Amino acid sequence: MNPETKSSGKSLLGVGALGVLACAACCIGPILAFLGGLGVLSAVGALWVPALAAVTVLALGATAWVLHRRRKAAACMTAPGPVDLGLPTPPPADGHGHARLPQ
Repeated sequence: MNPETKSSGKSLLGVGALGVLACAACCIGPILAFLGGLGVLSAVGALWVPALAAVTVLALGATAWVLHRRRKAAACMTAPGPVDLGLPTPPPADGHGHARLPQ
């Protein structure tokens, strides 16, 4: 067996282990924060059911309010592009930029 091959395999394993440790150190904070928040909310919901019901009602009310405001804002938007005002079109101009009078 070639000693160089064995050495590169160990260094590759070491680099992989270092990568795993770096990833774990980077990602462990957000993962624990998410799981901790989920655990706290679960404990509050299990111990005091009216709090969970109140949070649900507040979330549904906030969702309805946001959807209502979005629908109202969408109704007030104008159509993109030029708008026809129903005015008569001006007569075509002559070569000097003056409007030709009807004869």
